[in-house]
Amino acid sequence: MNSPTLSRRAMIAGVSASAALAAAPARAAAAAASPAALLDDLAWQLLALSPTQATALGVDTGAHAALRAALDDRSPAGLAATRRFLAQALDRLAAVPRDGLDRVTLTSLAVAQSAFRTALDGMALPYGDVAIGGWRNTPYAVIQNVGGYLDIPQMLDGDQPLHDAADADAYLSRLSATPALLDGELERIRAARAMGLVAPDFLLDRTIAALGQCLAHAGRADGPFVGPLARKRLPGAHVDHAVQIATDTIVPALERQLAEIRLQRAHATGDAGMMTRPHGAEWYAWALRASTTTRRSAEDLHAMGVAQLADLHARMDTLLTGLGLTQGSVAERAMALQRRPELGFSNDDAGRAQIVAYMQGRIDAIRPRLDKAFTRLVRGNLEIRRMPAAQEPGAPAAYGGPGSIDGTVPGKIWVNLGDPSIHNKVTIPDLVFHEGIPGHVWQGEYAQQLPLIRSILAFNAYSEGWALYAEQLADELGMYDDDAPGKLGYLMGLSWRAVRLVVDTGIHAKGWSRARALQEFTAATGLPASNAASEIDRYCSWPGQACGYKVGQTEIVDLRHRAQTALGAKYDLRAFNQVVVDGGNVPLDVLAGNVDRYIARG
Repeated sequence: MNSPTLSRRAMIAGVSASAALAAAPARAAAAAASPAALLDDLAWQLLALSPTQATALGVDTGAHAALRAALDDRSPAGLAATRRFLAQALDRLAAVPRDGLDRVTLTSLAVAQSAFRTALDGMALPYGDVAIGGWRNTPYAVIQNVGGYLDIPQMLDGDQPLHDAADADAYLSRLSATPALLDGELERIRAARAMGLVAPDFLLDRTIAALGQCLAHAGRADGPFVGPLARKRLPGAHVDHAVQIATDTIVPALERQLAEIRLQRAHATGDAGMMTRPHGAEWYAWALRASTTTRRSAEDLHAMGVAQLADLHARMDTLLTGLGLTQGSVAERAMALQRRPELGFSNDDAGRAQIVAYMQGRIDAIRPRLDKAFTRLVRGNLEIRRMPAAQEPGAPAAYGGPGSIDGTVPGKIWVNLGDPSIHNKVTIPDLVFHEGIPGHVWQGEYAQQLPLIRSILAFNAYSEGWALYAEQLADELGMYDDDAPGKLGYLMGLSWRAVRLVVDTGIHAKGWSRARALQEFTAATGLPASNAASEIDRYCSWPGQACGYKVGQTEIVDLRHRAQTALGAKYDLRAFNQVVVDGGNVPLDVLAGNVDRYIARG
């Protein structure tokens, strides 16, 4: 049973974000005088719709402190409010005169318009989760790697400040709001099922396992919802209250979600892609547009992946031959190399600790070389953390991003340590350069120096294209000069992203089965089977997302060649890289404009 105190706390948490949106008309009038003020106003309206993002950025303070106690509204009503915001924001942005505006403001206006238009078009589709300036678009609001049962524990553990009693009260408010968030998702997945949308059976099996694991520990003091608070050992009865909230309200909400997922499993088939699902072709076309920030067709992307994969395999063959591996396919030899005992880690907690230490060592080694790639360095504030256990079965090997704007919360590489065999000294260097430095964490710190809205809005092709280009920079900075296995891992990583174009479009546009996708993926990459299975399942739950990587990296490399050709002896790698990161996270056409202006300046 809920106590009166907890009910008031939940009410306050829900009202705070609504009040911020209700104040929008008054702010809109004040913002009309200045494009910069308009962009700032839109940023805060976005954060009112997604309060956890304000916490991740570290801006839920002062006048905006109420956001620290609120959660997103993931119900149909919450999505309707978001659609209204987007439509109004596009009208306001279109009314801004562009004459005489500085480059940063012009870019920010273009970025906001692109992100809002793409998101609004996605929300016109009859189902799914649409990210506003983000990468996680999915037709399934709850699946093995998507949903509040994963997002809330990770946010509480990684981002939620816990310094004093006020912070603990905000934590409890978010816990109290969690059942409403979960039930909002439940309402949407029930509605999607009613229109014929059911995820593939193999994804639902993973989801049932992940939800079951979360549920088994949800009400415990050391569980995913209470544990982050309990570990802080703050004075007072906050932990007891948290256990009560989790036991009385969160556990039943999780049980309701699990019952629905089990019901869907009874109706599921093994069809992997969107082709067999209602509105599937339309949904996938939009997903490719959102992921690549282009209008390139699935057929074009498929052909691009095939061509790039052939070139990369030729390079891998040369390297493998030099390592004494001459028998078998490129993938078979790459897998054989990874099985060498000296390149692996033990399947226990000692091995997990060694994995983290090896990752940290690669980060430490590249830091002194970064002044050869950039004219202006950021801090690179980074820590390596294990993913929450419930997330690991459906998650990739790792992912990362920057911390808070003020630097008090470091950026993170979240590493999947559930199965240590997916990591080895072949694949780890490429992984940490991509997720950490000079990849996502590094680039994100440059973006945080731009207007607030630019820290909120991101584009998959740029984000992942930069991170893949960061792997190339690591090679160019000499990180593999004495590390042939790591160099192979780098080429494997590029092959992995090239075959994503092939496999993602194969699944969703050509009707490939999961088995065929797995066969194509493992034949191309040489990655371990457990890693391959998680990857294929990720492509099934996030259609199109995997295509942004190679499209973005290819565009950055093409733009670099354009700059080299145009500038000749004046070309400077450091200056080019600085233009790309200083311009912030942008659609690819905006990135091309930024580079063209750099070339024109000579």
